[in-house]
Amino acid sequence: MISFWKRDIGLHPTAEWEPYCWVNVENPTNEEKRYLLDELGVPDAFYNDIEDVDERPRIEYENGWFFILMRVPYKNTDLKIPYSTVPFGIIFKDEVFVSISFYRCEVVPDFIQFSVRKGIIIKDHFDQVLRIMLSSSVWFLKYLKQINNDIKEAEEQLERSIRNEELQDLLRIEKSLVFFTTSLKGNDILLHRIKNLRSYRDTYNPELLEDVEIELRQAQETTSVYSDILSGMMDAYASVISNNLNIVMKRLTSISIVLMIPTLIASFYGMNVPNNLESHPWAFGAIVIASITISVIALLIFVRKKWY
Repeated sequence: MISFWKRDIGLHPTAEWEPYCWVNVENPTNEEKRYLLDELGVPDAFYNDIEDVDERPRIEYENGWFFILMRVPYKNTDLKIPYSTVPFGIIFKDEVFVSISFYRCEVVPDFIQFSVRKGIIIKDHFDQVLRIMLSSSVWFLKYLKQINNDIKEAEEQLERSIRNEELQDLLRIEKSLVFFTTSLKGNDILLHRIKNLRSYRDTYNPELLEDVEIELRQAQETTSVYSDILSGMMDAYASVISNNLNIVMKRLTSISIVLMIPTLIASFYGMNVPNNLESHPWAFGAIVIASITISVIALLIFVRKKWY
């Protein structure tokens, strides 16, 4: 899907390309690819790099074209890894500014709505790049809050669990945090390279640049804290699961021993040999009462010694 956005006070949709408008492309079709390459002149190598899901953040300059690739957070529909990151490419030269993503993430629509709501004026290409990076960092923090809630839910379930499923949930979250950590480090390096471009560093909005650095640093620190907490929690709860299983086995063993007592007594008096009680009418009741009494005594002993 391709859309055109005029950069004015906020962003406004336009039906077709015009100079200095923002061309946003998501999941491009073959026809849209030909339009980008043939009509707008986007370098084919840059387009192919964005398509590679493992590409790292970087900035390149070739034949007047700037190519900036950053990693943005992405919420997976695949439950194996709930959150990950995907490449988001920005290519611009003179009057052309194109962003390309092969995934439909929440960063772009949120950035558009925020720009319209606040009436933000985007003065040039690098100004928009920094604002997109700021929106990306904010969404990292939003997803980290959701990850924190997922950790709390898994923690509550693990306290009384003897299964591995909850521990596997934490493992999936830990994988997401690894993706976040790697991508945020790459975005941080990318930001420093953009900031140090000699020909443009005097044109940046210092307040915007500071906001991007603060949000990016906060996302990095939050990810690091959650990752450290999660690593320690997984080790601790692996022991908790093992301990819970031991408690269950101890209780089942105690119940088996208590139930074994009346079984043993009934076995003795159920033998086909004389025992001097077979002719008494109260023998059955006495044996039952004796079995219950001894079982209760054994149960009380187990409870007193905390074996149960």
